[in-house]
Amino acid sequence: MQLRIPGPTPCPPRVLEAMTRQMINHRGKDFAEILQSTTGLLQRFFNTKNDVYILTASGTGGMEAAVVNTLSPGDPVLAVTTGYFGERLATIASTYGAQVTRLDFPWGQPADPHAVSKALQKDPSIKAVFMVHNETSTGLTNPLAQLCQVVKEFDKLLVVDGISSMGSLEFKVDEWGIDVAITASQKGWMAPPGLAMASFSPRAWEAHARATMPRFYWDLALAKRFLDKGQTPFTPAVSTLYAMLAALELMDEEGQQSIIDRHQRVADAVRQGVKRLGLSLLPPEEFASNTVSAVLVPQGVDAKQLQGLMAQQGVILSGGQGALEGSTFRIGHLGWVTVEDAQIVLSVLESVLPRAGSAREAS
Repeated sequence: MQLRIPGPTPCPPRVLEAMTRQMINHRGKDFAEILQSTTGLLQRFFNTKNDVYILTASGTGGMEAAVVNTLSPGDPVLAVTTGYFGERLATIASTYGAQVTRLDFPWGQPADPHAVSKALQKDPSIKAVFMVHNETSTGLTNPLAQLCQVVKEFDKLLVVDGISSMGSLEFKVDEWGIDVAITASQKGWMAPPGLAMASFSPRAWEAHARATMPRFYWDLALAKRFLDKGQTPFTPAVSTLYAMLAALELMDEEGQQSIIDRHQRVADAVRQGVKRLGLSLLPPEEFASNTVSAVLVPQGVDAKQLQGLMAQQGVILSGGQGALEGSTFRIGHLGWVTVEDAQIVLSVLESVLPRAGSAREAS
């Protein structure tokens, strides 16, 4: 089977094998060694000297942790949204009482650094800026380095959802001045769902000291205190942590730049194949993601029928999300993926497209 959705993604055999290990004492020496090794490798891939905290949660849990550890109710926040997950981050902040100003861009279009600059000029009271690096709902990668530069010019706290980009795309926490970076195990990290990971800068800890939003399970002060002694505050997903360490070791063997280059090659193959089939991507190609492609459903083709026919041939794709439901389908190409995998997906897509179209016309 070709599981080609934006996550969860396929796991290499070595990662799956690691999960079969017996449980250990999560307050003992063996666990401390595993946690230390895992967080050390994560720091390398985050490109940061900041501690990285591992939470037993989905990526959304990591988003919520970022919000409640840095803000107080009523704090003015600028949420830069370019799709479904940017809106989710804004919604979490507003749910906890932040005063959220949304800077919305059309779905499929990248965030404009100049527009972000104007928004920050307009409201100097803004304390934090939230944004998504790689928006899986639209298959778009925002120009994060330039956006970070703008935010830092205004000296604002910067929170970035890197859930579907970190581990696959260039992402430089320290160099770009990212205060809180969030990701999750089931995306480019080639591990099963269950872990969210977040880095926290010294500036983020200063915000934490002032923040008054309620938190208990998500309190990163607890995570920091327990990490110092090789533990997590609460019972962790031990098996998933085994898998995460195995995946990171594989990634370390391949090398960070080699992984980035591989994702570029696979994405290029998908984009070229999509165009060869007469299909179009949703975002401008210069901002098209190297981890997921959002493809416009051609006229006369039923998106759900297309996905069903692909599934019958062993290729699992994702449909459109939110406002894009029925008008796009998405091909995930992140994590444990090769150009050969992409070619299989494209070959099956070519064979089922006419059938999906004829089924629509017949109805």
